Amino acid sequence: MNEAKKQNQYQFLRLLIQETVDKENYVLIVDEINRGNISRIFGELITLLEPDKRKGGTDAREVILPYSKEKFSVPSNLYVLGTMNTADKSLAQLDLALRRRFDFIELLPKPELLDGITVHGIAVSEILTVINQRIEVLLDREHTIGHSYFWSLKDLDSDAEKEIELGNIFKRRIIPLLQEYFFLDWERIGWVLNDPAKDFEDRFIQTEKINPTMNQLFPSKVLSQITADRRYYINADAFSKPQAYKGIFHFDTATGEE
Repeated sequence: MNEAKKQNQYQFLRLLIQETVDKENYVLIVDEINRGNISRIFGELITLLEPDKRKGGTDAREVILPYSKEKFSVPSNLYVLGTMNTADKSLAQLDLALRRRFDFIELLPKPELLDGITVHGIAVSEILTVINQRIEVLLDREHTIGHSYFWSLKDLDSDAEKEIELGNIFKRRIIPLLQEYFFLDWERIGWVLNDPAKDFEDRFIQTEKINPTMNQLFPSKVLSQITADRRYYINADAFSKPQAYKGIFHFDTATGEE
């Protein structure tokens, strides 16, 4: 740890130690706390986070800071917030020290925060809702996509800018995320985007009509041993097509209902 970082941490701790007349609250945010080494983040201070062991608590404790050698206790007006991604595999090995000392609050996607944003005449909140409904069926709700993926659309005014940005969001964020979720199972990725129900040219993921054909690539003896054509293409043209997004919504041609 360099001297500047040590000094910054020391000043922060000094601020917490100071008595304040108005008991102003302080918040310390640790982003993706589950990915960090808890013993290195908190050290022996992890015990002092417990309500009864804070300054003024029923079992108040103090530690000696390693650099300044001053006594330190955690005041009651310090709130430590740790963020985590519920889809993160590292949650399975979440440190028990965190589970004992933190309350866990689930924050699910809020498509309603995108209300009022329309692209290609489609409400973006509805796109997110139906995609997440399919993900919840095919995987679980811990893998649903957050509304923040589409947040950049709120800063744009013109329809043209929104259309370009929505295409970028799907091309650079949504589809790569689905690739990770489904381990490159392109059939299921297509299900999430309702590609099988769209015209071929409006599909984001194209797994048919791929050239050269299997017959052109392999002799008949080899073809008999191949159970499926695993090739796919991401259709770059679909990202700018209104029908590619409108087609995300299921339309039953038999009943005429969405």
